[in-house]
Amino acid sequence: MKKISLLIILLTASFCMSMEIHAQIIRKAGEFLMNSSSGVQSDSLGASGTILSPAERIKADSLRLLQLTLQLEEMKLNEVLLRSQLEASNQNHLADSLKKMRQIQKIDSLRAVTPGYPVVVEGDTLFKIYTARGGHSAMDRAETTSQMIIKIGHEGRLRRDSVYLLDNDTYIDIMYGDKVIMSVTDHDALWHATDQKTLAERYMPIIADKIQIMKEENSFWNIVKRIALFILVICVQYLIVRFINYLFRKLRRQIIRLKVSKLHPLVVRDYELLDTRHLCRILIVISNFIRYLILLLVFIFTVPILFSIFPQTENLALKIFYYIVDPIKMVLKAIVEYIPNLFIIAIIWYCIRYIVKGLRYISHEIQTEKLKISGFYPDWAEPTFNIIRFLLYAFMIAMIYPYLPGSESGVFQGISVFVGLIVSLGSSSVISNFIAGFVITYMRPFKTGDFIKVNDTVGNVVEKSPFVTRIRTIKNEMVTIPNSFITTSNTVNYSASARHHGLIIHTVLTMGYDVPWRRVHQLLIDAALKTNGVLQHPAPFVLELELNDNYMCYQINAYIKDADDMPVIMSDLLQNIQDYFNEAGIELFAPHHFTTKSRCEVAPVKVDVSAFKGR
Repeated sequence: MKKISLLIILLTASFCMSMEIHAQIIRKAGEFLMNSSSGVQSDSLGASGTILSPAERIKADSLRLLQLTLQLEEMKLNEVLLRSQLEASNQNHLADSLKKMRQIQKIDSLRAVTPGYPVVVEGDTLFKIYTARGGHSAMDRAETTSQMIIKIGHEGRLRRDSVYLLDNDTYIDIMYGDKVIMSVTDHDALWHATDQKTLAERYMPIIADKIQIMKEENSFWNIVKRIALFILVICVQYLIVRFINYLFRKLRRQIIRLKVSKLHPLVVRDYELLDTRHLCRILIVISNFIRYLILLLVFIFTVPILFSIFPQTENLALKIFYYIVDPIKMVLKAIVEYIPNLFIIAIIWYCIRYIVKGLRYISHEIQTEKLKISGFYPDWAEPTFNIIRFLLYAFMIAMIYPYLPGSESGVFQGISVFVGLIVSLGSSSVISNFIAGFVITYMRPFKTGDFIKVNDTVGNVVEKSPFVTRIRTIKNEMVTIPNSFITTSNTVNYSASARHHGLIIHTVLTMGYDVPWRRVHQLLIDAALKTNGVLQHPAPFVLELELNDNYMCYQINAYIKDADDMPVIMSDLLQNIQDYFNEAGIELFAPHHFTTKSRCEVAPVKVDVSAFKGR
């Protein structure tokens, strides 16, 4: 729109100038015709007023016509020159206008993205500079202007009326005495949509007022007042520190008196967690911490006040104050913004908590057999509850994780990945034992209290955990076995057989053929029935295992109900066998013939009794 308006103005000016030139030509022609007519009349007469002859008149008219023709050609040439000058002037004016218009458009496009560089003097922003000049950028010009104003403001004698304007051909200088404060150019004026003089007149009172303010601030009496205020603040701070130390000394003496009179030990369920001496020391440490915290706060707020007294350090005071206030504001803002996430975490936690409580109640009912589920054993209740509880808590952590502060941080995520990698690399055996523990639970090979045998280890199960199983042997030794080892080993459960069908204990002895086998059977059965812990029903029985050349192998089998007493019952059985055979006059050895150096000898061999290892 501005471009169209400018073109209309240029065309109008051109039309007006051309009309003016045409008017001048017409006026000149009119004057020429008037002169020509008067000249013809005068020429028709002689010099003395006589009438010329026709030939002379024709000759005079021809000369006059030639003169008129020459003058007319001269006028046409002048018209052409005037037109060419007008066109050149119009073209130059149009080019300058278009150039200025392009500069304005460029400035308008840059105005939104160019903030400008402020001229700052002692924390006060006077104005902004947007353009460069003479190889100096806008930032350099702003800094130079600021330094010049500060330099002038720190001089001993200052005169506000010494600031004036010096008009040059292409720029205007704002002067103070013989010093140039800054120069205002056409580009500066274009940025502010005004002309050089108006912009310079706008800047000059701003600079002059700032110089006047600096004069007042740097006066002798103001400096004396600032020094006195500085000393006063230090004295007040000293008195505050003395007063705080006095109060906390009184508080410490009061705590020591309370130790003797009113301070009691901290007891939690008959356990003395803290006695009066330790409790007194903790209270004194807390009071000292509060004292140091208050002194630190006093120091933090006093230092900015001291720096703000002098104009030279006022900016530093503001920076220190912001260093203190900004972290506090950031923490408070983070806490306020985190409150909705905290509510979400609390809701998730309470939901999972009450679900776990409900599952714990159901597990207890199944474990006590008040609630029976077909195919689900009571001893599965506790491990199943632990598995489900673990999965629920893992699910809860996965849901809460995005709401934790810093969860979106790359550092937090990197630490989480690192911890997970360490756990995965170092817990392979732990995980295998953990999984084996649950496999053992659901396979039900034994339970706590059972008398079992794992490879060469025999004893009672005293603990079943997700990772290990602990067995107390018949020698009262506590053996810890990893669950993964149990799943890959042969396990014998004596208690399970004894509870349901009765456990058979047995032993083998050899007897020569001279003793009747029926007599041996009867003695073995009688010895078994005489043993405490051996069941009468089913009755003991004897198996003949082998017919050797010189003896017979007999095996006595007897039922017992209590697997825990198996070692004692086995020992009593062996004792009774010896007693019964001795009473019957039968020696417990078998003849064994062997040949050595072509000589046949008979050596007595003791009975081979394979007793079960027991307690």
